[in-house]
Amino acid sequence: MWTRKDLNPSTVHKRLENGDDLKDQNQRYSGRTSMRRDALTSGDFSLNLRKPRPSDSGTYACIARMYGEERTLTKEQLEVKVVQHGLSVVVTEGAGSVLLPCNMSSVPFDPTVVWSREKLSPPTVHQRQENGDVLKDQNLLYKDRTSMKTDSLTTGDFSLTLRKPIPADSGNYTCIVTAFGNERRLAHVELQVKEPYIFPVEAWILLSVLVVALMVIAGLAVYVRRLKNKVPQVVVDSGMESVVLLCKTTVHLPEDVRVEWMDSYNRKVHVYQNGSDQPGDQDEEYRGKTEMKRNLLRTGDLSLTLKYPTDSDRRTFTCTVYNRERNILMKKQVELQVRVPQVVEVDSGVESVVLQFKTTVHLPEDVRVEWMDSYYRMVHVYQNRSDQPEEQNQFYRGQTEMKRNLLKTGDLGLTLKYPTDRDRDTYICTVYNRERNILMKKQVELQVRVPQVVEVDSGVESVVLQFKTTVHLPEDVRVEWMDSYYRMVHVYQNRSDQPEEQNQFYRGRTEMKRDLLKTGDLGLTLKYPTDRDRDTYICTVYNRERNILMKKQVELQVRDCQVEVEEGEESVQLPFRTIGDLPEDTRVEWGKREGTRWDVVHMIVNGSDWPDIQEQSYRDRTEMNEDLLNTGDFSLTLKNPTVGDTGTYTCEVWSGFSLLRRKTVLLKFKERTQDEDETVDIRNRSSSTDPTPLMAEQSV
Repeated sequence: MWTRKDLNPSTVHKRLENGDDLKDQNQRYSGRTSMRRDALTSGDFSLNLRKPRPSDSGTYACIARMYGEERTLTKEQLEVKVVQHGLSVVVTEGAGSVLLPCNMSSVPFDPTVVWSREKLSPPTVHQRQENGDVLKDQNLLYKDRTSMKTDSLTTGDFSLTLRKPIPADSGNYTCIVTAFGNERRLAHVELQVKEPYIFPVEAWILLSVLVVALMVIAGLAVYVRRLKNKVPQVVVDSGMESVVLLCKTTVHLPEDVRVEWMDSYNRKVHVYQNGSDQPGDQDEEYRGKTEMKRNLLRTGDLSLTLKYPTDSDRRTFTCTVYNRERNILMKKQVELQVRVPQVVEVDSGVESVVLQFKTTVHLPEDVRVEWMDSYYRMVHVYQNRSDQPEEQNQFYRGQTEMKRNLLKTGDLGLTLKYPTDRDRDTYICTVYNRERNILMKKQVELQVRVPQVVEVDSGVESVVLQFKTTVHLPEDVRVEWMDSYYRMVHVYQNRSDQPEEQNQFYRGRTEMKRDLLKTGDLGLTLKYPTDRDRDTYICTVYNRERNILMKKQVELQVRDCQVEVEEGEESVQLPFRTIGDLPEDTRVEWGKREGTRWDVVHMIVNGSDWPDIQEQSYRDRTEMNEDLLNTGDFSLTLKNPTVGDTGTYTCEVWSGFSLLRRKTVLLKFKERTQDEDETVDIRNRSSSTDPTPLMAEQSV
């Protein structure tokens, strides 16, 4: 789910297993958002926002939710400038050419790329397929004027070069890639071709006179500006009651002056006008956190007091003074650096960790205590002398705890149960009174180490991620193993495995003990691990109410598979054995990457070789097993290897756009070393056990 915290409702786009769920979508995004069809299987949760507007500027959070747990995967700051159609390209008539950019990081097999233009008939500007350009449907306006790079379908650079642009070429261009019946829009470009401006001859004469003088003045101006614009820096520890951002002037200020403090995201931090503060103009994030002098017009002290700074306040603040006509009278910048003095380190797998916060200040009965993480998710709330679990983010439910008598003891510390490396974060505790004024604030950084690291060679038959417990487990327990991408690796519930909940990448490759409730052995066996399985895995045990009983984290390191071959060998095998029984439409591709170049070494589609797309240097030199989809043996035999074959090879097994298996093999080449004994006359040997040469010697 993609959200924007500053909106109500905050939902931008939501994707479920059975498709999009947009009933709670904020109406300003209606009809303008989309995600990949295979987002939940590929792990690519990128959001496509069409026709962006300046009002779309803000912080977007991508949140994954599964079985009651919620995790923010990323937060992205979007700034939309007033440029229509996503990307605007401006060129002047008479230019040799113009480039319309379009790129794709991972190119699917056998793609078709089409550049088209809105309100044009026919709309096709350029089309590229595996065997070259297809221009039979091209609009005649673009005949002999368009081209794409020859290696575009291998590098993913689908940019279009338009030669000799003219004003009639102005319009909206779209770059679309199609593969396996799926269509994806990659770029939307607005092209503006302007008529050239003819500079008057008289102006050239005047300009030449001014150039020399301007160069001298500009050099001096740059030097002075650098000295003048050096931004002063303020450094403070998180947890301090306040910090002052200085801005003073000796200039007399009129009564109708307006003073604005802004942050680096152009949000209003504080506004002063008409002799008083203007909290209605202030950004919500800063309300109740800022303060300016009351008699600032008389003293000239325009400094800003920022209360309870945290590391999220690290940024540059700008103070601007305007007159009634909105002309700038003065401007001052201050850079704020906030340190986090308290860092807590703990091993993953411990039962709990305490984020300390103690105060000797007397707290009123109606106090509200909030613990939040850096993604603004509510970790724990205390109010009205009790916890408020309904306000807590789902990711933390059942995992946190505070002291019952905290108002009496002043101990506002937070206990976080079963921490893992996903809990590495900076946590903020804020204490409010009834009017939502901040009484105090404290920041704690949590570092979680992963003590258990398992190392194994790529190619071994299996590896066990250990997890044993002596705690008695109830019959209705649920055990989940997940990877760091929140993909379900293995599920055990109701005394049996639940393969239908398992991610496709792990199906058939995992195993747990049958009698795990009796033995307490919750370890996971992962079969045929490859470099693709390098990850941190988390095992979580739930009871019937989805409360966490225990949690364990294991880091898996899989060493690269390396193969050495000697000069003169007839062939070498790049090994790849895994679980078989794969669908008939599976695509198997061996490739070699050199920089940005990707060479197809061998490909099998629907059970048949595809030699036509094979790199020329590998033709008639590669071979794979016939029944590989059933046996799971995707090993590649490379005949007559040479030094030029040295490099990194990758085998990928796909079903549609879903990656099922992957392995990387490093091929090294070593020159053959000649045995000295091979060239020595056998008659000179003193310890030969073969009698024939000795008999021949005696008969001479």
